[in-house]
Amino acid sequence: METFYHGTSVLFKQFDIAHALEGDGKAKFGFGTYVTEAYTSAAHYAYNKKRPENKNYYVYTLEIPDMTDDNHLFSVRPVHPSIIERTEKALGEQVPDEARKVGKLFRKYVGNRLTGKTGTVKQLTDKADIDAEKAAARFFSEIGLEYFAWPQAQSKPDGLTNRVVLNIDKIRIVRIDKVELDPKHFQLIPGSEKEVPLDSIK
Repeated sequence: METFYHGTSVLFKQFDIAHALEGDGKAKFGFGTYVTEAYTSAAHYAYNKKRPENKNYYVYTLEIPDMTDDNHLFSVRPVHPSIIERTEKALGEQVPDEARKVGKLFRKYVGNRLTGKTGTVKQLTDKADIDAEKAAARFFSEIGLEYFAWPQAQSKPDGLTNRVVLNIDKIRIVRIDKVELDPKHFQLIPGSEKEVPLDSIK
């Protein structure tokens, strides 16, 4: 298992995919539960621009399954041959070479095809609406993928990662901290972390 973090302004005992779009309402990197390797990033994400009245901020420490070569799509890396093979078998069609180049293109192409969209490969890999992203997440989870992943800093593609966990049942909450953020940039105030006992949450 790997340790990752999730920031939110809501206190809860378990994840619920029904709340997946209640952050910024977008699924830019795919549909699912967003987590990060960086505690400070999770704290920053705890501020919800759509709910500025929420003044409590929490960082959840999580355990999630280990990343392997063939259980994820990485946004800026080529798609593993095993994933291409499994996808084409389940999809019932061949995925064009241009859509196989990197994970983000592959994800969008498959999501768009699953929702019946047609067009050029460029059109099908350029953007995907929320229905396509949901379809892609469900499809890839069913063929054995755990994540969509991308670098936290685009300038450091081999550095820390952010991920979308496709199956919330694979997430284990280890610890919850209440944190304080500076009111201007909503960055973590070091030393403000206070653990919330898991058995105190209703």
